[in-house]
Amino acid sequence: MSNTISKKQEAFNDEIIPHLDSLYNFALRLTTDHSDAEDLVQDTIVKAFRFFESYEKGTNAKAWLFRILKNSFINNYRKSQKKPQSVDYDEVSSYYESVRAERTDTSDLENIIFRNLMDDNFTRALSKLPEDFRTVVLLCDVDGFTYEEISNMLDVPIGTIRSRLHRGRNLLKTELYEYAKKRGFTDD
Repeated sequence: MSNTISKKQEAFNDEIIPHLDSLYNFALRLTTDHSDAEDLVQDTIVKAFRFFESYEKGTNAKAWLFRILKNSFINNYRKSQKKPQSVDYDEVSSYYESVRAERTDTSDLENIIFRNLMDDNFTRALSKLPEDFRTVVLLCDVDGFTYEEISNMLDVPIGTIRSRLHRGRNLLKTELYEYAKKRGFTDD
């Protein structure tokens, strides 16, 4: 068996190894990166050795290798396109934490200001809304859920959520109009 492997290796070296430089140059043109080109050539050589029995000795070895390399490149490209992009957590974590800290401070300040200014009047106006409208307004405008999330939570079609939100906001606007007028928030 070892004699067969050495004959295969010898035949492979004679036919394939002379084309390594051309193979690398082609891979470099495809990938535009030295490391990726080396990986692609290595992958090509492994496949060529594995399927060397299917190669007819004396035919165009260079064309056979280029076809293997090109197919490997295309397959790798397709795989990378299907795979979702990944991000290194360590690279992003410090940025995320600083943004989160800044946003938390701002959001807390906004919540304190808005709660103090409009808490009683807003709560009274909200409590006057029919329950279906109040629920959707609270989930969307106060808690920040998307229409789809609300639809899933309430098991109601998105169109119904939009309609209830629109009507609920209009009812709320009507309820808060006098308050806004007294505070100088309207032009009337």
